[in-house]
Amino acid sequence: MKMKFFWIIGIVLMLVACGENEGSTNTEAGEAKGTDEGDSTEQTITYLDESYTTPKDVNNIITASLESMEDAAALGVKPVGAVTIAGELPDYLADDLEGAESIGEKMEPNYESVLSLKPDVILGSSKHQDDVVEQLNKIAPMIPYSHIATDWKDNLRLMGELSGKDAEAEQLITDYEKDAEDAKENISDDLQDKDVFVIRVRNGSLFVYPADVYLNPVIYEDLGFEVPEVVTGAKAQEEISLETLAEINPDVIFLQYENSENDNKTAALDKILEDPIFKSIDASKNDKVFVNEVDPLAQGGTAWSKERFLDAAVEKLSE
Repeated sequence: MKMKFFWIIGIVLMLVACGENEGSTNTEAGEAKGTDEGDSTEQTITYLDESYTTPKDVNNIITASLESMEDAAALGVKPVGAVTIAGELPDYLADDLEGAESIGEKMEPNYESVLSLKPDVILGSSKHQDDVVEQLNKIAPMIPYSHIATDWKDNLRLMGELSGKDAEAEQLITDYEKDAEDAKENISDDLQDKDVFVIRVRNGSLFVYPADVYLNPVIYEDLGFEVPEVVTGAKAQEEISLETLAEINPDVIFLQYENSENDNKTAALDKILEDPIFKSIDASKNDKVFVNEVDPLAQGGTAWSKERFLDAAVEKLSE
């Protein structure tokens, strides 16, 4: 009788223990599921049809490209680190990005400096070489910020999403589109058949860009000027000789010249402007060569650049 009693008690205790273990397992699974779904510390961001995983709370942004620096300035975002020119923030962005630490030069980031700033995300450049991309991704998620001017809205929206300034980014886009539409309507019809060029001086030579790169979209897309054949044929930054430019004989030239991109400083610019071939061009003869109407380091395909160049172009074209 006693043996039967103890046998029954043993079965009851075993069933109770199994029930407690099962309950405990279900609770732990439920807590883990809740953690996965509700308390994730990461987010997935889609940018130019690619997905990137970043921390959900992005506080420390490094702008490792001038394009991302211009967007940060436009939205009032303060990156912890940024690229520099000869060790200094570019003058035209210095006030807006005050406090950002140098992470090296434009195409040569200093990985130790980047690491020391403990970034949550790095906004690099689509022009970065594979080895740079690999090294930056070892430190933090690196998103290759596009240098193509027609990607400017996607770039600005990315900066807005990362910084919590989505609404401000959308407002900037709306404002620019309205300004561009108004400007296009107000440009007189007799200007529309003019040949307008944006030319950049680098290492003493003249360069043109494709229609969707640099400042060109403001002229050819937003203001509606016809795209010159030499611009249509350009695959990237492309050198153009003075002789070829004289043959094309443009009516208006927006000439961009930065000292740090030319060994002879302003002497290289003076040499071009005073060259007899250049002086024979209609734009030069009619005082329609406009030098550095926006900062010569401005990247062109950003909200910051487009806003300022649109205003300058409309003013000069209307003179």
